[in-house]
Amino acid sequence: MLDRVHDLYDELERSRVMLSFKGELSADLISVILGLMERKLDAIEPDARARKRVFNVVVECLQNLYHHSGPSGSEGHAAVIAKDPHGVVMVAQVDKGYSVLTGNFMAGAEVDRLKSHLDRINSASPDDLREWYREKLVDGTYSAVGGGGLGMIDIARRSGGKLEYAFVPYDHDNAFFSLNVNVTT
Repeated sequence: MLDRVHDLYDELERSRVMLSFKGELSADLISVILGLMERKLDAIEPDARARKRVFNVVVECLQNLYHHSGPSGSEGHAAVIAKDPHGVVMVAQVDKGYSVLTGNFMAGAEVDRLKSHLDRINSASPDDLREWYREKLVDGTYSAVGGGGLGMIDIARRSGGKLEYAFVPYDHDNAFFSLNVNVTT
């Protein structure tokens, strides 16, 4: 096993992975991760605007993991969470910017609603996203976890691209949600 550590290091270097984390997120851990990301971005990204955009996307993605990776109340989901970590996040430098990848378990009953929301975001123009974001701010309605549905809209606005996503059925009640956000610089 120890001889594989070097191979893993080489693979992470070749893939230009800046951060990789798998596990349960807490508010304190998110603060630590964001501090690390800020220092890494300061060291490698010369454009302050690009650093800010990438950092803000990472913030929103971590908040989504933190707020939407917990047990849904069903025994099946709680068992999945107990067996597997709450989420995974990886940030890598790519040819034209950065890739922020996240994944977490979610209730299978919520897949269609989230897919519809993401498809609507992906079909909206930048101007439509800006207007939709403003409307949501004024609307004042919040979800059970306190968000107004702004996170994914904000991620799309800041990334400047489409949100890539997938849902993998896990068991009868749960699915694994993967999101890839490419932030172009």
